[in-house]
Amino acid sequence: MSFFKKMREKMFRSSDRLSEDLDALVEDKASEAPPPEVPTPGPLPDPEKDAPLILDRPVPPAPAPAPTPAAPLPGLPPEPEPERRPGLFGRMFGQTEEPRRILDDAMLESLEEVLIQADMGVETALRVTANIAEGRYGRRVSAREIKEALAAEIARILEPVARPMPLYPSRPQVVLVVGVNGSGKTTTIGKLASQFRAAGKSVVIAAGDTFRAAAVEQLQVWGRRAGVPVLTAPEGSDPASLAFDAMTKAQAEGADLLMIDTAGRLQNRADLMEELSKIVRVIRKKDPDAPHNTLLVLDATTGQNALNQVEIFRKLADVSGLVMTKLDGTAKGGVLVALADRFGLPIHAIGVGEQIDDLAPFDPEEFARALMGLDD
Repeated sequence: MSFFKKMREKMFRSSDRLSEDLDALVEDKASEAPPPEVPTPGPLPDPEKDAPLILDRPVPPAPAPAPTPAAPLPGLPPEPEPERRPGLFGRMFGQTEEPRRILDDAMLESLEEVLIQADMGVETALRVTANIAEGRYGRRVSAREIKEALAAEIARILEPVARPMPLYPSRPQVVLVVGVNGSGKTTTIGKLASQFRAAGKSVVIAAGDTFRAAAVEQLQVWGRRAGVPVLTAPEGSDPASLAFDAMTKAQAEGADLLMIDTAGRLQNRADLMEELSKIVRVIRKKDPDAPHNTLLVLDATTGQNALNQVEIFRKLADVSGLVMTKLDGTAKGGVLVALADRFGLPIHAIGVGEQIDDLAPFDPEEFARALMGLDD
């Protein structure tokens, strides 16, 4: 099964809800038509002023009254109105006409609300709807046409940020992974390490979140599964010291990649900033250019809070790219569009599950179509 199909199936909460909202948006007033104009009656004729000048002209006979339709017989239902049948091609191919609605100000306002509810953010939703209206305003559109137009506009926004994590000739290439606890950071490290290992790269993992035993144990499970060594330290140890030892080991073994997990305790940002700064200072003693990548892992279920996390971690660390996880568990996948529109940071990968192949490079067109509930 392709990742697109898997993503489409697993993003059911987001795409189906959004798709249903768009369908309802069009069908709600599709059948409404403007009332027919009733001509305003003119003034009644004045017999004295409007009398004919020629009195001997023969007066034409009055038209015969229209026949009154016969009343239905007692006990029988009234005759139904003739059914509106589809055109020739519709009958030939079994097609039915899609509901359509005029794209006017009211519909655009409703469309903005739908996108905001999908966590696309107010500014991004306004910009997207404005671009959708261009060339379509005043026309009758179907739900399918709106979804196709939205998918194309979303893909256009996401295209510049869809870039894989760059690989450098430095050995080891140091990848610092940051994010709040529970964002899927540990799982993402394990999946990336497994994928790099499968691609022929040698990888070392440093379990730098030394304050959470569960994170260390989870990384060890992934390390065994991928055949990648995981360096640990006693609970509560200095993460920077562990990072230094991991750097020494990776250099000695000629590893291609060193992935360093970090803590994500935002309750005390000052402590976290000092901890990350110390890790960077220590590994730069081994390589002045390290870390070569700083990945921020975001949980899609947090919605608009993901924007706040990007703001915070850009101040705490020099974030170079994003990974979005748990898109299968949210009805608010539009936050990825808001992130791209606001920050322009590269989006390297997205995750829609717990399996090894549920983390894949970010494809903007496939994501946009899956988000809109459109088929491949």
